Amino acid sequence: MRIDLHTHSTASDGTDTPSQLVRKAAAAGLDVVALTDHDTTRGHAEAVAALPEGLTLVTGAELSCRVDGISMHMLAYLFDPEEPALLAERELVRDDRVPRAKGMVAKLNALGVPVTWEQVARIAGDGSVGRPHVATALVELGVVPTVGDAFTADWLADGGRAFVEKHETDPFDALRLIKAAGGVAVFAHPAAAKRGRTVPEATIADLAAAGLDGVEVDHMDHDADARARLRGLAKELGLLVTGSSDYHGSRKTCLLGEYTTDPEVYGEITRRAFGAFPVPGAGGA
Repeated sequence: MRIDLHTHSTASDGTDTPSQLVRKAAAAGLDVVALTDHDTTRGHAEAVAALPEGLTLVTGAELSCRVDGISMHMLAYLFDPEEPALLAERELVRDDRVPRAKGMVAKLNALGVPVTWEQVARIAGDGSVGRPHVATALVELGVVPTVGDAFTADWLADGGRAFVEKHETDPFDALRLIKAAGGVAVFAHPAAAKRGRTVPEATIADLAAAGLDGVEVDHMDHDADARARLRGLAKELGLLVTGSSDYHGSRKTCLLGEYTTDPEVYGEITRRAFGAFPVPGAGGA
């Protein structure tokens, strides 16, 4: 089985619609794909409706968190999307994205960059607006050559000249909410140092003691040393190890299925979850 547990659609900051994404996942030879848009589940229904035969969909979301001033992301799998407390927190995070993006536009204008909110809103479309949309605007304007080049101290990286904070959930609260909604929690790309400061191992240990299920190890932003270190830490803490593409369509260079999760780990994730169940494809439209 080929299993990719981290992808994004136009419901957040990917460039493929949910239906396009699942069709591409099947064409890429995946057996299981998780749709984990940022702080939203709005793409799930479309993905289910279009799910090709032979492909299983894992519903999920990537939750924006912050601990000790460090931004981090929590992948939540197979939770009840209507559970009131987790739904309210996702909406709080998502609603803060618009004023935050407008704040980044204002900072960029002060730096002499002629980006507009209308441009960023057009790029985001119906998705949850975020830094990748602002970064895409910078690419359109020729300020930077690629989206990744916008995530530096000069521009949009944490603490960068145009960075603006947004509401982010305390990860210990996120764990509590995910578990109460029947979901499974995996720390996304914990060693992605080029994105900014990373959470120390002592905090990962505290999260494991609080109910964290796993860590995403095989990821494009982790080099070989980081993967080896995270595997050792996961073994020490009794955490599951996942691998995923973090696919964003044309907004990133990674490909669907570029990194995958072991079928036994996937089986354990499905055994632990009780908020929702994987959806087998029946041949979508």
